[in-house]
Amino acid sequence: MSSRALSLLVLLVLLATALWYWQLRPTPVPAQWTAQQTALIRSLALDALPPLPPQPSNRVADSPAAAALGQRLFFDSRLSADGRVSCATCHQPVRYFTDGRKLAKGLATGSRHTPSLLGAAYSPWFYWDGRKDSQWAQALAPIEAPHEQGLPRTDVVSLISDDADYRAMYAEVFSAADLQVSLAEQDAAAKQEHSSVQTDRVFSNLGKALAAYQRTLLPQPSAFDDYAHSIADDGSSNKTLIGKAAVAGLSLFIGDAQCVNCHNGPLLSNFEFHNTGVLPPPGQLPGLGRYAGIREARRDPFNCLGAFSDTSSDTDSTASCAELRFARDGSDSSGNGDSTVGAHKTPGLRNVAETAPYMHGGQIDSLQEVMAHYNRPPVAMLAHNEAKPLGLRPRQLQELVAFLETLTQH
Repeated sequence: MSSRALSLLVLLVLLATALWYWQLRPTPVPAQWTAQQTALIRSLALDALPPLPPQPSNRVADSPAAAALGQRLFFDSRLSADGRVSCATCHQPVRYFTDGRKLAKGLATGSRHTPSLLGAAYSPWFYWDGRKDSQWAQALAPIEAPHEQGLPRTDVVSLISDDADYRAMYAEVFSAADLQVSLAEQDAAAKQEHSSVQTDRVFSNLGKALAAYQRTLLPQPSAFDDYAHSIADDGSSNKTLIGKAAVAGLSLFIGDAQCVNCHNGPLLSNFEFHNTGVLPPPGQLPGLGRYAGIREARRDPFNCLGAFSDTSSDTDSTASCAELRFARDGSDSSGNGDSTVGAHKTPGLRNVAETAPYMHGGQIDSLQEVMAHYNRPPVAMLAHNEAKPLGLRPRQLQELVAFLETLTQH
């Protein structure tokens, strides 16, 4: 080998070594957080979570008796066509109220991944596309959905009427007369092959009880919260609580990685809808996402403005249903097309390391793959992609994962 070739080989080795070191070198950990960073980190801690938002369309939202009824309904597999599927089939307490599957499975496999219910009551919209505007309206849909629990609402009302404990619990929260009137009207309605108004009212009340229970499902503190509490007013902190890699990941999360733009607040979600270029699950066509979801929410007879909402008789019902009335559903301000097409709700990140897989269709198996997606997001289908390439190094992606792992509750 000539001396020139040898020199070139040495140079290439040195460049490769330098590139390897650059790729794997850790992100510098700040000795102290700035005042702005300190305030932002504290805003992510669980003790910054405000009281539960009011639910004007559900007058029993905070009733202990309603929550007790809802809890029993939640775990009752009789609320399904085959007697084997309950709400808890997909929302399992031991899995942080998820199911560990790519796609939810009740009577059959659905088309969407099961999100956690912990802290869900803080969201103004439900389902990945936001097609329900309240937790009680959402709770009703799986009961009748053919691929989930598949039980007609007339059978649901009959179950409540035939069970002495359910009758007593319902009467304590609502009115025993509801059940009697509903059954009488069902007989007449059966001849016309539709449910009665009173049956729909009882059905909606059961959704409100389920929502009252689900409002009690809240995330618990994690190692990140301990760390956030350790940050003093001068920005110093106890890094040993989560480790240097996680601290570096937190710095990236609120900085160069831009995660906090959407994953903010104590639940680490803005509860808005975004298209981040996630491809549809295998075998599915790209969905319209929020574009279709808001339109379905406005057609829903159980929405905030509907006849079964507890705001419907209020003079101020319009103000109470502002989210539904004024939700964005048109073109963005730049005029570049409808920004809601293909957009899905930002999930919260509490316990995220324990709730794989990820995304609205369970398309991504691990947090490492999620990081890779956002580092180099593909071209979005149907609409523009809001996620822009981050260009982070592999070590930085590992640090982000290390931070996310600190969000698992004790």
